[in-house]
Amino acid sequence: MHSESSVTGISIPPRPGRPPAVGRESGKARGDPPGITRAGTMWAVTLGALLTLSLLIVFILQNQDLVRVQYLGLSGSLPLGVGLVIAALTGGLMVAVVGAVRIAQLRRAGSQGHPRTTVPAPRRRSLSLLLNHGQHHT
Repeated sequence: MHSESSVTGISIPPRPGRPPAVGRESGKARGDPPGITRAGTMWAVTLGALLTLSLLIVFILQNQDLVRVQYLGLSGSLPLGVGLVIAALTGGLMVAVVGAVRIAQLRRAGSQGHPRTTVPAPRRRSLSLLLNHGQHHT
């Protein structure tokens, strides 16, 4: 098969052996290793969570001394490790609530057509002004 027509002089591209790839795999050769996938990401997250949970269990088991805790008129005793984990989870929950409220505020402001609040960029000075600092041209 000729790649150029002899009658009209028009260049005809050769017929492809297979249809072009469509979707995420386009542009990759068949032999290339796969990139980051959702399944791979989920495995990594799961392994990280299991490692963190294991370290947390070790922390709780090593801090079994009973401590007395008082909060808003309530009082009781519990293992030190459990008390610290409860305190950390409570702090994290408070941060998550404040963050969720702020995100909701920003989304509401964005959907109402308000311009985004931005910090003004610092004024740029030319290099000649910085080099000639204190010298005035007349």
